[in-house]
Amino acid sequence: MNTSTILHILRVHPDHQLRFLLPDGGLIPAHAHVTEVGRVDKTFLDCGGTARRTSSLCLQTWVADDVDHRLHAAKLADIIDRATPILGNDDLEAEIEYEDGFISQFPIESAAAQGESLTFTLGRKHTDCLAKEICLPKPQESSSCCSGTGCC
Repeated sequence: MNTSTILHILRVHPDHQLRFLLPDGGLIPAHAHVTEVGRVDKTFLDCGGTARRTSSLCLQTWVADDVDHRLHAAKLADIIDRATPILGNDDLEAEIEYEDGFISQFPIESAAAQGESLTFTLGRKHTDCLAKEICLPKPQESSSCCSGTGCC
């Protein structure tokens, strides 16, 4: 889900309490704070030698002892709006960063309003080879991808 879609949903449901549904079916605690709104730019070289760049909107959550805290949609929309100078005009794909034993990032897949809650469903991130045409052997070949292609 991209920044403009998230902002639209937040503005349509300004008084709704936010909930974040993890891929395993659990929820980030309702009293979580969004402590950072940032643009994450990653520039890298894939295993085939191609330079690539990705950018995303990262919403960092933090769970404190303040169990009475509740984040509402209008407040998060305001926080994202104030981050515009950092985020730029790009319509970035959004991720939630959450720590529960270790820090993980989850892409936001969808949102649904029910009652007084607005629940964002989070997906999983996966690794991938971005140079399969170079690295993976063709079906008739039996050699490893690391045998002289410069890959790996």
